[in-house]
Amino acid sequence: MRAHERAVRQTARVEYTLPRAAVSAGRARKLTSAFLTRTRTRVAPMTPDQVDDATLIASELVANAVRHGRSGCRLRLQVGGGAVTVEVHDDAPGRPRVGVLDTESESGRGLAMVQALAHRLEVVSTGVGGKTVRAVLAV
Repeated sequence: MRAHERAVRQTARVEYTLPRAAVSAGRARKLTSAFLTRTRTRVAPMTPDQVDDATLIASELVANAVRHGRSGCRLRLQVGGGAVTVEVHDDAPGRPRVGVLDTESESGRGLAMVQALAHRLEVVSTGVGGKTVRAVLAV
């Protein structure tokens, strides 16, 4: 009798559609945390701090998308290859600007925090009036 080992999935992905509403940032936090906690043992071991960083990044990107977009947004999460990728697609035509990370400001720090936490931050234009903001964290 031969034992068969189950192949471990190399990547795990999920995509969520979120409405243009203030509650979407909180929903993104819950969805991201649940996804990363559920998949981390099968794909990539992650520390609680790494899960927290990815959750904060998802929340900030979704908050920006619903604040500046004309409709809802899509949140995509991927774990694998030693990285967590958080992508948020919205229909806002402009490119986001990274502001100064000022602890006294009440707003405008989101992308600066994302940039500080992420290994890489990219903005990809879709060519049809929208964009995808992608943050990659090493795990």
